[in-house]
Amino acid sequence: MQEMFSMYIKNRSQISFIELYVEFEQSEADRNILQEDYNSDSEEEFESNYEFVGPYGDEDQGDGTMAPDVTEVANALANEVPFEEPSFMRVLDLEAMHVPEYPEYMTADGEFAIGMEFSSREAVIKAVKEYTIRRSVDYRVYESEPLTFYAKCTQYGSGCDWVIRVSLISRKYCWVIRRYNGSHTCTRATISQDHSKLDSITIAEAIKPLVEADPSLKVKSVIAEVQSKFNYTVSYQKAWLAKQRAVEKIFGGWKASYEALPIWFEAMCHKEPSAVVHFETMPAYQGDNLVGDIRVLHRVFWSYYPCIRAFRHCKPIVQVDGTHLYGKYKGCLLVAVSQDGNNNIVPIAFAIVEGETSDA
Repeated sequence: MQEMFSMYIKNRSQISFIELYVEFEQSEADRNILQEDYNSDSEEEFESNYEFVGPYGDEDQGDGTMAPDVTEVANALANEVPFEEPSFMRVLDLEAMHVPEYPEYMTADGEFAIGMEFSSREAVIKAVKEYTIRRSVDYRVYESEPLTFYAKCTQYGSGCDWVIRVSLISRKYCWVIRRYNGSHTCTRATISQDHSKLDSITIAEAIKPLVEADPSLKVKSVIAEVQSKFNYTVSYQKAWLAKQRAVEKIFGGWKASYEALPIWFEAMCHKEPSAVVHFETMPAYQGDNLVGDIRVLHRVFWSYYPCIRAFRHCKPIVQVDGTHLYGKYKGCLLVAVSQDGNNNIVPIAFAIVEGETSDA
């Protein structure tokens, strides 16, 4: 390679350009690797992505050991195309990447500040609620519109001037605090174990990670979590309702789940054509009036093909057991099982019916 550059230096006045052809032999292992094209707008941009590597495979450390002729050519090429960082790196702020996009509080004492930004109207309401709950104060909403949220302390004009106004700034695509009078100067007249702004929606958002990890979370555990996080003891009814909201937000509502049931079975049959599914529906009633063009689930039976095949090798015994469904829509889940030659329980079929009746 060095001899080629030396020849070029001697004859470059007579040669307008130099062409270099390199042929590589691809090994069998390399043929199994997916090759991706390098998309580059120019040869200069392609060359700027590579570093000089010495003959022994080590990157050059700039110690001056390069041959003079090669050094001259390399400097000439570098001067022709000076290296510049890509445009996207010029505007890249690494410190900003690790800062929350919309922090809850900007000041050290946990207060709001004029100019603070929020991602949405819901984020504004959530932040104001949490601020109020933690300080054992309260507020009243005077304006809650698609473009504005305006609230005052419940004791505004009677010793407390707490006011907050947050507006949607279209050009910034965020909500910004436009008016804020500072922290509350009032105190609550009575001491309560609950807070009016600590509603089931706020609690549901707080306990969502717990419910997602354990959907069977006890209501008493919800009350304990609220006590630990907000220092308030909520009622059993509010805690129960908050858990139901969290379950619905994570796993979907009862109505949506039942509506999706035929889609799930259709997908199952598409994936496993040998599976067996049988639906029974019935007319829908609202009170004593028949609702037209709507039918609701009455019964459904299904069995997987591996269960059907396994039943051929089971003892001539079939047992049916059921468990009641205690959700919004009542019913009973039935399971038919058998026993193989090793006395192992083998599930055969499943069904959701209206109850453990002879008709079902």
